[in-house]
Amino acid sequence: METGSPVGPGGAETTEAGPEWTGLPAALLRMRRLLLVVWLAPAAIGTGLLLGLLVGPAWAAFALLPLAGIGWGWVLLGRNWRSWRYAERADDLLISRGVLWHEETVVPYGRMQLVEVTSGPVGRRFGLAGVQLHTAAAATDAAIPGLDPAEAERLRDRLTELGEARSAGL
Repeated sequence: METGSPVGPGGAETTEAGPEWTGLPAALLRMRRLLLVVWLAPAAIGTGLLLGLLVGPAWAAFALLPLAGIGWGWVLLGRNWRSWRYAERADDLLISRGVLWHEETVVPYGRMQLVEVTSGPVGRRFGLAGVQLHTAAAATDAAIPGLDPAEAERLRDRLTELGEARSAGL
């Protein structure tokens, strides 16, 4: 977080501050990294054993490919996790994500039709839930993965309340 007052063009101080961003919990990163290891470690062992026994010991070196995938995926998952964040503003919700292709979604509260909290079996094991936002335009549906269930429910209730208040005039 930056401290101090923002400075506008020409060195003049501005009174408008940027949104207060909230990142995703570290449990999401732990879950994704564990799933990476759970899927690729057996692949490495299986590849090494099968090729080593059936073709020859030199071919067992191909088992290093899934292990390299674990190392590469470990780094990429960390970068992706750090890129996800969201901010609640007065009239809309901002969702920002992406490392190589940065994407920022703005969802006006008055356009929200449905806010769902979902959690699969692995997510529940790690104490995580996701928030899915459905809007009037299907192309602008947005999601925030891997939140603490209490935060996901709080966000759902707040977004629903703000959505009803903003759409009352339509």
